[in-house]
Amino acid sequence: MEMKTYKVGGHLFQVVFVDEGDDDRLIPSCAPFQTDEQGTVLFRLTVDRMMEEGSGAEEIGQFDCGGCNYGVYRFPDGGYRFEISDLQGVLCAVLCTSVDFLECRVRLTQDTWKQRNYALNNSLMIAYAFASSNRNTLLMHSSVIRNDGQGYMFLGKSGTGKSTHTRLWREHIPGSDLMNDDNPVLRLTDEGQVVVYGSPWSGKTPCYRAVEAPCGGIVLLEQRPENTIVRKQGLQAFISLLPSASTMKWDRRVYNGVCDTVSAIVGRVPFYVLGCLPDADAARLSYRTLTQER
Repeated sequence: MEMKTYKVGGHLFQVVFVDEGDDDRLIPSCAPFQTDEQGTVLFRLTVDRMMEEGSGAEEIGQFDCGGCNYGVYRFPDGGYRFEISDLQGVLCAVLCTSVDFLECRVRLTQDTWKQRNYALNNSLMIAYAFASSNRNTLLMHSSVIRNDGQGYMFLGKSGTGKSTHTRLWREHIPGSDLMNDDNPVLRLTDEGQVVVYGSPWSGKTPCYRAVEAPCGGIVLLEQRPENTIVRKQGLQAFISLLPSASTMKWDRRVYNGVCDTVSAIVGRVPFYVLGCLPDADAARLSYRTLTQER
């Protein structure tokens, strides 16, 4: 048995490998986040080929997550079973959790390293997102650029150009570096500061950086025939930010926690909608507007 501790978004979590042949080589993207720090853990995920899946779970639904499928089932005690399939529709993992996601167990159902890596990474994302949902923490769908010590988040539906926009910042805005390209962590700290963090999950771009920065602004991208930017506040900002946060609307603890955090963040961080073309002028416009807030 092997146990590793990681720190992501200011939270500790542990992964326990029960079986011989399974170890942290399955999740190399987590290596930059490994730590010897001691403290209260957000959750513990045990990887166990002999895991008992339990019985009596009722189906919540089947959900498309970036082309793959998550089957979600709820046990009578409030815990969950997730059946995680890959882009080819192959079942790769069965994840069972306690009601608060503090204790999670996963059975990886396939034999190839690629499938097991995919399954374990997705299990960790689920456990992290929902264990932290009442800890002023959001796992976001976003691309994040850092410039002059500030992190700037760009949101939008798949295909709207988030990665393209942050690439344009790197190419045309001096001093810019990519913090994460798909799943950063956004957190309201105990001191009332909104901070964005890199994470072990970054979509198709291998950007796994244990970095953090105060969040200087959040921008929702929309494809338009010209470049325009408009400030949104209050309810408009809330309803624009919420869809990019990982949540479960049917789970009151999770959903209320996420909504409370989103509401607090939009009251502290400027939020914009950028109608844009995939060009350097769009990057310059968002840069000028966001840095004027400082």
